[in-house]
This record gives sequence, C-alpha cells and structure tokens, in this order.
Amino acid sequence: MDTGTAASHAEESPLIEAIGLSKAYGAVQAVQDLSLSVHRGEILGLLGPNGAGKSTTLRMLIGFQFPDVGEIRLDGRNVFREGDTARFELGYMPEQLPLYAEMPVRSYLGYFARIKGVPSPRKSVERVVERLDLGAVIGRSCGNLSRGYRQRVGLAQALLADPQVLILDEPTSGLDPNQIHDFRELIRGLGRDRAVLLSTHILPEAMAICDRVTILNRGRVVASGTPRDLAAGDSALHWARLRTTVNPGDDDVGRFGLVPEGEAGVYSVQRDLTPEEARTLLGRIVTEGWELLEWHAGAAGLEAVFRRLTLGEESAAFGDGASEGTAEQSAPDPQDPSGAIADAPADPASRTREENGIENGPKAGQGSFFPKRGGRR
Repeated sequence: MDTGTAASHAEESPLIEAIGLSKAYGAVQAVQDLSLSVHRGEILGLLGPNGAGKSTTLRMLIGFQFPDVGEIRLDGRNVFREGDTARFELGYMPEQLPLYAEMPVRSYLGYFARIKGVPSPRKSVERVVERLDLGAVIGRSCGNLSRGYRQRVGLAQALLADPQVLILDEPTSGLDPNQIHDFRELIRGLGRDRAVLLSTHILPEAMAICDRVTILNRGRVVASGTPRDLAAGDSALHWARLRTTVNPGDDDVGRFGLVPEGEAGVYSVQRDLTPEEARTLLGRIVTEGWELLEWHAGAAGLEAVFRRLTLGEESAAFGDGASEGTAEQSAPDPQDPSGAIADAPADPASRTREENGIENGPKAGQGSFFPKRGGRR
C-alpha cells in the first residue's frame, strides 16, 4: 500500500470495523477486546495459531455469533441493529464450503442468488461465472469438481450480490501451487475495489497478498501492521548462514548454535537472532580464526515475528489441550432462541443483544449472513 492510499484511508470510514469485541464460552475467553478495521481497496490478513480466536472472530463479523461486548459495522451499518441491510454488503467464503454434490454449478449459484435476495439472479450468476472462469464446468455437478474449481464456486457464491466486503476463511486450503497462484491473483483483483479480510495460517500467503496483517494469540491482538513493517522493525529477529573452510568440532558447533545444512562447510544458526546478536556471532567466529567464504544475515521475516509472538501458547488460553473449536462446540448455540443463552437475560451476551435491539437473534435455521430481499439501500 502506497503513502497516498494510506492517507486516503485515514479520511474514509472503513468498510469493516470491529470495536472492542469480546466473546467467552463459560470460563473460556475466546476473544478479548479485539478491534480491527479494513478500508476499501485493502486486504487484511488475520493470522494466529490454532485456538487464537480467528474462527470466533469471523463468526462474529458475519453476524453468526453475538459478541458479549463490542460493536461490528459493515459499511457503517451495525451488523445486529441493521442486520439484513449490513449483511447485503457482505460476501463470505467459509473454509468448509457448503456445496451440494448432486447439484449442477449453475443451479447451485442460482439457488444461493435467490436466498441472498439478489435482484437479477440470472445476470448475477452469469457475471460471477465469467469473473471466475467457471464456464467449462457450469453444467457439472458440484461433487464432480476438482478442488480448484470447488474453491472457485465457493468464491463465486460469495460474490453473487456484488458485495463491498469479502471475508474469506482459508481460501487456498488444499490447492496445488498453480491453483494457489491463480487464486491469489483473483483475490488481489477483487481487493482493488472492496474490503477483504482473509483468515489464513499460511504466512507466505499473507506476505504475498495482504496490505496489512493482524496477529491474534490467546484471543488478543498481539501485533498489527504491514508485513514489511512487522518483519523489519527495530526488534525484528534475524537469521544467519555461513560457509567456511573450517571443519568445526561438535563443541564449536554447539557453542555457536550452528546446524549443518548438508553441504560441506555450510551452517545456519538454529535459533532466531536479534540484529545485535547476529553481529556479535560474526565477530566471535572471526576472532576464532575461522576462514569464512560466505556470510549471510538478514531480517527473518514475518514467520519469525509470528513465532516470537505465539510460540508455545496455542492452547494456553483454553485450558489443558482444549482448543477454540472445542470450546465453541460445547457452548450453547446463540442462534437458537430455545437455548440457554437466549433464555438468560443476566448473561452479558444477552445484554448486548438487547442493547442492539435483537433479543433472541435470528430464528432457528435461518442463515444470518444471508440478507433478505431489498437489503441494499
């Protein structure tokens, strides 16, 4: 993102805005005081280890779960007070796509266009089929599609209402390298005039297509910024690699923390270094009299920052081995008006729903992220 784009974003209201979101499942705090924003023309990557709170965050953003505390706005509209209108601007692609195996692609897309209340379902289907190059499989059953085409159909479903906001959950999961490249190009193109929030655990993907990333750990935001800035800050970790004519003994290898790379005389450092530690290591090796043929050191990148912020704490917030998904599965369903949450006005989530003008949430069986007809103002 260039300086001009960043300046224009500062003047615009974000298309996706979450303010102070918190969500607990009993004693388990899945998300705590989370805030983020995404502007038009921007792709934000949501990163975090298993159990960090990514899934809970996405479910709240699409209106599928209520936060205990906080507010969510899509294009300035409150997701819970103006749900149908707000969610008309939202296209959502889940990681597990709800494809009907026996249904042809054309029928599948037409079915979802009608559910979403798209004014001209046929034209909308034609538009997304052309945009995602689905013409060759338009008459094929969804169950007979390759993984790459299934992902394209899932993205086409998200684009049927021509939404201004796209939320994509692990969109390249299971694709081969060529399919990943093509899909990333699609996402880049879609992000030019929309706000895109992309949940991924693939760090190179975040580096490749995201303008900014937000890293979650134990339900909290622990870092946010451009991938370049996060990786190149003053405290960024470094790597080091060397080639030498010396044949070091085990003591020297252990003392300097080196790992043989399989090629004669080539070693790398087995831990992340600060810039000062990298310079100190080089000085010690030279002082020892090693003849160096090569020395390479540099910023370790987003992966090292991610590891430093999250390593070893994937499940700490969720008890002994529990995960975010486990906590969510054991919690009452906030979409079910007969469930415990809806019947307990003392519960913080219920208070939030009442404040938002929604006492019991969507009716059971009603997909909350599908708007009614005429949703867009």
